Amino acid sequence: MNHSLKPWNTFGIDRNAQQIVCVENTQQLLEAWQAAVQNQQPVLILGEGSNVLFLQDFAGTVIINRIRGIDVDEEDDAWLLHVGAGENWHHLVQFTLNNGMPGLENLALIPGCAGSSPIQNIGAYGVELQRVCNYVDCINLSSGESQRLSAQACRFGYRDSIFKHEYQDGYAITAVGLRLSKNWQPVLTYGDLTRLDPATVTAQQVFDAVCHMRMSKLPDPKVHGNAGSFFKNPVVSPEQANNLLEAFPNAPHYPQADGSVKLAAGWLIDQCQLKGTAVKGAAVHHLQALVLINTGLATSEDVIQLAHLVRQRVGDKFNVWLEPEVRFIGCAGEVNAVEAIA
Repeated sequence: MNHSLKPWNTFGIDRNAQQIVCVENTQQLLEAWQAAVQNQQPVLILGEGSNVLFLQDFAGTVIINRIRGIDVDEEDDAWLLHVGAGENWHHLVQFTLNNGMPGLENLALIPGCAGSSPIQNIGAYGVELQRVCNYVDCINLSSGESQRLSAQACRFGYRDSIFKHEYQDGYAITAVGLRLSKNWQPVLTYGDLTRLDPATVTAQQVFDAVCHMRMSKLPDPKVHGNAGSFFKNPVVSPEQANNLLEAFPNAPHYPQADGSVKLAAGWLIDQCQLKGTAVKGAAVHHLQALVLINTGLATSEDVIQLAHLVRQRVGDKFNVWLEPEVRFIGCAGEVNAVEAIA
């Protein structure tokens, strides 16, 4: 059990796995998975480990997906990209802009690999992956059969998809298909982007503004280990939102198409004066309350105790119960994160 997972998770939590295997194509992935199954070991497939918290040593094989490649086809009205699951997401965003293909700029600097993007339907600054996703290629690890799921078949929701449900176990994402429309429309609904002029703004300017916002607010994982936004922005009923806004009229809130209302988890945490709060080696970041950081020697227990404290304080004050966005990994695979911190 001496294969350290510390380099393979951006939280920098020091846990071990029985085996770690890097794969560069579908066949290697399949062979590594099937070998682990034959040895009756649990298996975990990781990209860059930017959205996981290891609770214990992993009692099996961790497969690091490094299937790369970006292929571009062009239609009259769109660019079609086929992206290997192991491609770094931010490098992909840069590649599209450098080649005159806008559409991903709001999703700049989201950590992780392209293959992780459909799992929780990544989103930032008013854009979600589902806006540009054309298909997702995956492999049935038991049969070895490849499968292409249309964007509709992926059942995208807020930080949700079929890959968190029926396709969570026994499938691996190998590539993502994106469709970037040539009729580019900037999305300028959040943060500093609202100050930009939609008539003259360029995709590069949106990209630069997004990078500036993220870098000014979010800690560098190389300095302070973290997994980005630790909690999901809660989505509540109209009634609950109205009650909250009566008591806190300045609470940020975003009405959704189905009538529900999305709240800002970072604002809720901030109102509880929790920035900088620490439990041993884990702390709420002093600039962005939504991010929990490893100040150096945090254990997973420190992070769990801190997450419990944050959830409890917000729940007591607002009657809104936060859920982790980060995936919690136990000794044999993913476990229920809400139960772990409740």
